[in-house]
Amino acid sequence: MKLFECQNCAQPLYFENTRCESCGFALGYLPASDVVTALRPSEDVWEALAAPGKRYRYCANAVHKVCNWLISADLEEQYCAACRHNRTIPDLSQGNNLGNWRLIEIAKHRLFYTLLKLKLPLATKAESPAGLAFDFLADGADVSTTAPVLTGHANGLITINLAEADDAERERRRHRMGELYRTLLGHFRHEIAHYSWDRLVANSPSLEKFRDLFGDERRDYGEALLQFYANGAPRDWPERFISAYASAHPWEDFAETWAHLFHMVDTLETANAFGLVVKPKLSLGLAANINFDPHGASLDQLVEAWLPLTFAVNSINRSMGLQDLYPFVLNSPTIAKLAFVHERIHAQTGCSAAPDDGIRAMISGLRQRTGLTS
Repeated sequence: MKLFECQNCAQPLYFENTRCESCGFALGYLPASDVVTALRPSEDVWEALAAPGKRYRYCANAVHKVCNWLISADLEEQYCAACRHNRTIPDLSQGNNLGNWRLIEIAKHRLFYTLLKLKLPLATKAESPAGLAFDFLADGADVSTTAPVLTGHANGLITINLAEADDAERERRRHRMGELYRTLLGHFRHEIAHYSWDRLVANSPSLEKFRDLFGDERRDYGEALLQFYANGAPRDWPERFISAYASAHPWEDFAETWAHLFHMVDTLETANAFGLVVKPKLSLGLAANINFDPHGASLDQLVEAWLPLTFAVNSINRSMGLQDLYPFVLNSPTIAKLAFVHERIHAQTGCSAAPDDGIRAMISGLRQRTGLTS
């Protein structure tokens, strides 16, 4: 993600800030301009310092302190570009539901930041039966069933179990599932991939290429998951997949790969915003000057910068006694799959990647691993 600053006093800001801690100005995010703006009250609405002469109001969910996005005061829409997709929110009169929902919305809004930057399709269910919607549900809220809420996607509806917002519970589930990584943002990036597969891959000329790389999605999905949970991943999964769960079914492989591309793009944008240059004092080259916008970058640019950056941040984490920030390895099959996802995302905006982009990305990965940087 990019960096933001207060237009009134130049104080650095986080994406989620609603008030400048330096000058006290109210703050809000303008998705169309991709800027967190300082706000000046104007009657019953706000004037944005980042957009002089224009008036805005907060998304209706701001009353719950779960959203800081702005809407033009001229529009009748009550919810912002992210919140308008919510179909069900938790019962806010119950326990920790409000606090957990806030954490869920932080992750969801960061997802939408990337979706909007990549110009991906985002129709609502009201606009199209195939549109996108979210249910945020707590276990036990539906008295008609004792079944737990399953985080997942079905026909454009993404369901997130509210328990995933509880750090201790999510970590317990991560250990139980034998996962290297489990976060709310990771859930959103994974589930949006299932939604996007239906729009960017299914019934498209790229479907056969998908099957060549990921496998045949016509394989029984329910049976594949049962086998995965009963027997685990194949022993050689680190050589062919980005995660153990990616081996469960071609749809899950696609979703995991998509999520990792989003990890790369958003993290590299942050690194670029901070002007990071990775130049380790090593005999073998493992350097990167991250001075590009990853949203429009080629995959080989992303990979060539990603490998040195993750080696650096993983080393820093280990110096603090923490787990690796990025505990994954980009093997050659995964890079080829990343190239497919990258091409599908950019093709829908008319900016399809070059046919050999995946090959160049694999060469970049090999160069970084062997120290043969160009």
